[in-house]
Amino acid sequence: MEELTDQEILSLFSKPDSRNYAFNLLVRQYQQRLYWHIRKMVIDHEDSDDILQNTFIKAFKNLDGFREDSKIFTWLYRIATNECLTFLNSKRKRFFVPVADVEAQLSKNLESDAYFTGDRIEMILQQALLKLPEKQRLVFNMKYFDNLKYEEISKILGTSVGALKASYHHAVKKIEEFVKHI
Repeated sequence: MEELTDQEILSLFSKPDSRNYAFNLLVRQYQQRLYWHIRKMVIDHEDSDDILQNTFIKAFKNLDGFREDSKIFTWLYRIATNECLTFLNSKRKRFFVPVADVEAQLSKNLESDAYFTGDRIEMILQQALLKLPEKQRLVFNMKYFDNLKYEEISKILGTSVGALKASYHHAVKKIEEFVKHI
């Protein structure tokens, strides 16, 4: 499938007769990338699907107000990231559990996940990532797995490039330490 430009999608979306078609194209264009971004944060397949659906619902409701000061993908990524953080925070609050307990539960979910196809090394990396603070995990995932530039991550997270570089550096060091002790 040929990817449309942001302007083409927005143009189609602005017309009532092609609005749904344009949104379906947008979903097909970004669904997989957003799913894996979400999945790396919340681990569980069903939770990831729910968050992805919420992301696209918010996008549909707000696409008319998209200001085009960033790419649609950057905007969707920001929505998905915020949805992940909201989900993780509500999970902590709902069950009154400390961060370490949520990490342990996510780690158990990863180990028992029928959709996880990685090998032992991938499992160790994912467990190391779960030990990171949320912001470091987000930055690491975006930089390492999604190959986003610091400037793009800065727009998504609203953080300076310098702070992102520091977060990434700290994340890498913590992952190295975790792997050394396995």
